[in-house]
Amino acid sequence: MEILVEVRNLKKHFRMPRGFLHAVDGVSFKLVKGKTLGIVGESGCGKSTLGRTIIHLLESTEGEIIFEGKDITKLNKKNLKQARKNMQMIFQDPFSSLNPRMTIEEIISEPLLIYKTDKLKENIYKQTYRLMEKVGLSCKLAKAYPHELDGGRRQRVGVARALALKPKLIICDEPVSSLDVSMQAQILNLMQDLQDEFKLTYIFITHDLSVVNHISDDILVMYLGKAVEYSSSDELFNYQFHPYTKALLSAVPVPEIRERGKREILKGEVTSPINPTPGCRFASRCAYIENECTIQEQTLEEYIPGHFVACQFVRKINNYNVIGKGNK
Repeated sequence: MEILVEVRNLKKHFRMPRGFLHAVDGVSFKLVKGKTLGIVGESGCGKSTLGRTIIHLLESTEGEIIFEGKDITKLNKKNLKQARKNMQMIFQDPFSSLNPRMTIEEIISEPLLIYKTDKLKENIYKQTYRLMEKVGLSCKLAKAYPHELDGGRRQRVGVARALALKPKLIICDEPVSSLDVSMQAQILNLMQDLQDEFKLTYIFITHDLSVVNHISDDILVMYLGKAVEYSSSDELFNYQFHPYTKALLSAVPVPEIRERGKREILKGEVTSPINPTPGCRFASRCAYIENECTIQEQTLEEYIPGHFVACQFVRKINNYNVIGKGNK
């Protein structure tokens, strides 16, 4: 298996009046070429910041981002521009991410013009029309403006723009969260078809756990800037070892009342991400808290083959049922 992206101890801190906000704090993972990594967690956990830092929309505070064997955090401006050609992003809001003063063909062709993929503009616009057809947009909309399209079509424009330079990695920052259910299914199916056709690698950031289970090969769970659990999608939805992951998945709506499991209700105050104290970020809300949890930093460790957990309590147990089986 070829590793396309490897993130090592990545950190992104923001200066605040009262100190530093630890938005991303020591996250590490590997992503195999052609696979999809889902990143989940509640609002404010650092998912979007992690995605933007990986693609260099935000400069990292510390750590390494290894893309195709090169640490892109150390590239100069010229080499970084070339690296970005292989890394694109689909944003959450398909309206605010598109320039309202540009037509659809101008938006999609802009990356092609910036990177001068062809000397003739005529050929670039031909490629633009092919991209529109590829994502299910009629070429009749080429002269339209974003406000003239519905949300689903606007997001298709975002997908086409991301595809324009034939990238190897696409970071999808909640690309379907602002769409209705039927349109979500269409965009997800489109993205999977494009992944198969162009051998794309995705980092898929979302709140919707049913969506991430459907589209992801592996899942990384984040809490207040920290990675707390990481495994294959199937494994994570069958067994959750970290108390936060179990609570998160217990909140997934289940249509059949008989199949609903026990809801895990989290209590306690959320730890401030500004100048956080040493120890587990989840300790103040955890039912299994021990003295060591408030002192020792928790990092991902392989609990069973391919399943990584950052939890002092889990490391001391050898039984699947101590924290419990998850929702199947």
